[in-house]
Amino acid sequence: MFIPESYGLAVALCFVTMLCWGSWANTQKLATKKWPFQLFYWDYSLGIIILSLILGLTMGSSGEEGRPFLEDLSQGETSSFTSAFVGGIVFNIANLLIVAAIDIAGMAVAFPIGIGIALVLGVIVNYMATPVGDPLMLFAGVALVTFAIILDALAYKKLSSGQQTTPTKGIVISIIGGVLMGFFFRFVAASVSTDFAQPTEGLFTPYTAVFIFSLGIFASNFLWNTFFMYKPFKGEPVSYGEYFSKGNMRLHFIGILGGIIWCIGMSLSMIASEKAGFAISYGLGQGATMVAAAWGVFIWKEFANAPKGTKPLINLMFLSFIIGLSLIIYARVG
Repeated sequence: MFIPESYGLAVALCFVTMLCWGSWANTQKLATKKWPFQLFYWDYSLGIIILSLILGLTMGSSGEEGRPFLEDLSQGETSSFTSAFVGGIVFNIANLLIVAAIDIAGMAVAFPIGIGIALVLGVIVNYMATPVGDPLMLFAGVALVTFAIILDALAYKKLSSGQQTTPTKGIVISIIGGVLMGFFFRFVAASVSTDFAQPTEGLFTPYTAVFIFSLGIFASNFLWNTFFMYKPFKGEPVSYGEYFSKGNMRLHFIGILGGIIWCIGMSLSMIASEKAGFAISYGLGQGATMVAAAWGVFIWKEFANAPKGTKPLINLMFLSFIIGLSLIIYARVG
């Protein structure tokens, strides 16, 4: 199977992860506003399964090192299957809660709370499990990236200065979603052998783990997404019938594309983890927040009419982000 041979290549893969995780949500912007997120999410989860299977049968089954995808799938222990599958379940509810919180409390409140908690907690949990890299450099970098996320929130707050109230429900949902998001990666990582060239018996290679993870996402959709469809925190309920009556080939393709983009990021993050370590791999990937901010600033022009004082916040945000990423990367070099 394909295995990165150097730390530099692993970091490059993590940057692609960052781009993918920070860009997949743009596919929802391409869909009509009449196409609810809950229906989009079914196609999104299908896209994750499709891409994980394709990668397993191609990159995960080529080369002389490691175990081929199907062989790896057949030898996994029950604990490995369970861990990767639970990772998908946890990620799914965390993702849906953060999206719901953004809808209730707004981007300026929900996103920094949810993703900020996920970033810090995820790096701590993964570093404690597999301590790879200089902790001082790593956590200093995480602190700066978290600071950049807070600055991003302040910029969005200025943009929506007319909205004075912040629903407590949105804050609580953000916190719960962030805590859960901080743990999903560890569940998947626990099912993966730390030696990719000669994988431990019973554990998976990254390709197999991501595939089982994707099945956990899709299966749990029947619980989590069904709840959000019929009992949304905000907006009107959505039925399964609307998936077929309102959907068309274009809308379904857009949702599947969103899942494919996200899964490319997840797969590369796991593939890079042998050389980078799970904490650094996850931490770099969660820099996706700033990629999403860059889309908002440079492509969607969300801050074109922002009030005075917003531009310095955005500039400081990107500066903190770049320095933070540099420290996270250097944590393994040093």
